[in-house]
Amino acid sequence: MAPGSVMRHRPFALFWSARVMSSVAFQIMSVAIGWQVYSITHSAFALGLVGLAQFVPMFVLTLVVGHVADRYDRRTIAYVCQTIEGIAALMLCFGAWRGWNHVGPIYAIATITGAARAFESPSMAALLPNLVARNQLQHASAWSTSANQTAQILGPAMGGLLYSLGALTVYGAVTAAFLVAACAVAAIHIDEAVRMRAPLSFEALFSGIGFIRSKPVILGALSLDLFAVLLGGATALLPVFARDILHTGPWGLGVLRAAPAAGALAGSIWLAHFPLRRRAGTALFGGVIAFGIATIVFGLSRNLYVSLIALAALGASDVISVVVRMSLVQLQTPDDMRGRVGAINSLFIGTSNQLGEFESGMTAGLFGAVPAVLIGGIGTIAVAFLWMRLFPALKATRTLEG
Repeated sequence: MAPGSVMRHRPFALFWSARVMSSVAFQIMSVAIGWQVYSITHSAFALGLVGLAQFVPMFVLTLVVGHVADRYDRRTIAYVCQTIEGIAALMLCFGAWRGWNHVGPIYAIATITGAARAFESPSMAALLPNLVARNQLQHASAWSTSANQTAQILGPAMGGLLYSLGALTVYGAVTAAFLVAACAVAAIHIDEAVRMRAPLSFEALFSGIGFIRSKPVILGALSLDLFAVLLGGATALLPVFARDILHTGPWGLGVLRAAPAAGALAGSIWLAHFPLRRRAGTALFGGVIAFGIATIVFGLSRNLYVSLIALAALGASDVISVVVRMSLVQLQTPDDMRGRVGAINSLFIGTSNQLGEFESGMTAGLFGAVPAVLIGGIGTIAVAFLWMRLFPALKATRTLEG
């Protein structure tokens, strides 16, 4: 495949479209659920529980979903999961029609969505290397990251706008988007689907963990992302900042949620055209430190525009970690292990996002929203410097070329 042609390759284009639509749907749903839960409860603790509800199934199912992704057709798994997520959104439509005024059913649906995404994420990640040439993997990873960032720009903004039209409208749009994503995945055609030959066993289930432990560079990259975003993630508290600190409405929440993705999209497009060809490890740690600084600036801001700039900088710095981590995992993992390793990678991502939202909610409940964000930003910077000493091979990584 010629350089720069990855988006003209039909299977990858369908894959990218499916990721955009699925991520857009999930982001719209997250904004709608967050605003709905906070409107009902007026509690940061209740917001944190939304993240916990999405994280628990991901944590419980990690070893199983990786084995499934290596044993069965990854396209079918993704298709089924996106269909289930569409049905979950349809259940929220029903709740909006019935006028739910309690959060129990919302938490239950968030758990169902989390379980479906637990299967979808590693299956899609493991499918990517089968769609492009090896020397195009960093390029494809950057574009794949841009799909998520595009969704995180469009999704929150659309979520805030659509929620202003009513909960029934926003959840109806989510249902449609998930079903479009499922159709795009179903249309992908590749020569052969990867299936694991080994039978199900405890050794097979835990082999992904053993593989990651044997690769210090992969372990360092995954754990750095885990702890940095776990400490530095402030997105769970954006409804609090939008409503009580910056004094704006659902539209303001949507814009705030979109700002990190806007910065990340710019960064991912830049990396797609100008890949990291040297000192990738140094760039990774520099990005994490910049992420922590941007988090601190956001926590101190009382101006909407300053907050938006800080969040955009946060997203741009974070995308460096995402692209480096994705490329390292894909390049150093055999194809018949990618599902299991991808599942653990998804657990790390889910932990740093969903469990990070829970941590932020708990910290904000104890100390307040602003101190929680400041503590997280400082902790992120501290973790970056500690990981430089614990994983010198990661810092010394020079290239992500195949």
